[in-house]
Amino acid sequence: MFNKTILCVEDNPAVQMMNKPLLESKGYAVKMAMTIAEAREVIKHSMPDLIILDIHLPDGSGLDFLCEVRKTSPVPVIALTNNKDEQDIVEGLTSGCDDYIPKPYSLAILGARIDALLRRTEKLPDVITKGTLTIIVTSDEAYVNNVNLGLSPKEFSLLCFLAQNEGQILGTEYLYEKVWGQQMLSDKGAIRASVHKLRKKIETSGYTIFSDYGKGYYFGKE
Repeated sequence: MFNKTILCVEDNPAVQMMNKPLLESKGYAVKMAMTIAEAREVIKHSMPDLIILDIHLPDGSGLDFLCEVRKTSPVPVIALTNNKDEQDIVEGLTSGCDDYIPKPYSLAILGARIDALLRRTEKLPDVITKGTLTIIVTSDEAYVNNVNLGLSPKEFSLLCFLAQNEGQILGTEYLYEKVWGQQMLSDKGAIRASVHKLRKKIETSGYTIFSDYGKGYYFGKE
């Protein structure tokens, strides 16, 4: 069961093939991109939970790509690069990298840095308030105008995850993996049905769940 997805943007196949087994052994789903163009295609469908990013890529600078990502997402990013000079490290961190690991590197250290970064970024607030919608994260309850919505566990998890990522389009398969805890094979009906129910339940809150055809769903103001 994959709980987190990591995107590795790296043009060296040997490095990709070294990182992939390590990450999968730790329970992460792994997506790989050899170029910035391929990375853009991945995040267009769903944003991963963490990105491992090479700085020098065949079609441009990884830092320029990072600037694009930072316009829409605070996703954790670890730079994994041959650049070792102090100035390079400073530039990487000030450009938006959360961590910086020069090559060659230890797989054990890379794994530990990933785990630590995800732990730091996954802490949720106890309460999420959006308009008249109140989500009590600690008790799995949601209210609109102080009326309990009586959500099922899956409905609550879906609403909470969408609200945490307000404004971010989340792919159907990605949502299914996050909320149902397994890969979606073909049936998208479970997501559609849950979204339909949630829309009705939160319709007076000032917020709703939007559909972006062919891409997924996102939570935002009506």
